[in-house]
Amino acid sequence: MRKPSTMSATIASSVPAHMTSDEWALRCDLASLYRLVAHFGMTDLVYTHISARVPGPEDHFLINRYGVLFQNMLPSTLVRIDCDGRIVHPQEGDETAINPAGFVIHSAIHMARPEFGCIIHTHTAAGAAVAAQRQGLLPISQQALKFRGHIGYHDYEGIALDLGERERLVDDLGMHKAMILRNHGLLAAGRTIPEAFSTIYLLETACRIQIAAQSGGAELTIPSEEVCRHTADQYNRDGGDLEHYEFLWRSMLPLIGE
Repeated sequence: MRKPSTMSATIASSVPAHMTSDEWALRCDLASLYRLVAHFGMTDLVYTHISARVPGPEDHFLINRYGVLFQNMLPSTLVRIDCDGRIVHPQEGDETAINPAGFVIHSAIHMARPEFGCIIHTHTAAGAAVAAQRQGLLPISQQALKFRGHIGYHDYEGIALDLGERERLVDDLGMHKAMILRNHGLLAAGRTIPEAFSTIYLLETACRIQIAAQSGGAELTIPSEEVCRHTADQYNRDGGDLEHYEFLWRSMLPLIGE
């Protein structure tokens, strides 16, 4: 098990009686991730979600309590659910604790890709803008080239409340770790929380660069296909460097006071 973030010795030192130390450590890291996503402006009021798979054989995962702002997320305000959307260890008032649309998207990916420890879904202006463009993500920045040949696209079907959409979400993601949900937003996944954070940060940055570059009205420069493939291979060699993602994660934590 990877060490939890230094979220606060006070918060991380007391494990609730009904919870394993592994789950509590995961809750600490996931709460930190929520606050980092808020720090970088990737939130949409109380909408969108980040989930993490709970260690163990049960196929449970953690997701945000509906209505808690990302910047206020704590380990105790995360909700544990199973892949049928049932709350594990429910408390009073938990009947409306999760957003059904978040359950549909995240449960689809978690059930199909058990190697993913964390999934992030966002509705940022830049991400939704690129998602509305027919050509999708353009290879016009170094950040975008990470995803050249390594990103899926899913057509918009309305608010994600239909369980039947889960199979199509999984098919469109394929074996990638990132996906653009057309007319909707972005999705990124990782084997670890640090990998998922790095993936969504680079994808969001690539979208912001694309919208900014297009707004200038000048003709865009696109590298040769050979250079695009080479750069994508550099980024994705051996599936990505988990040690580097961990290094980046630790570097970011002081931004949220950890």
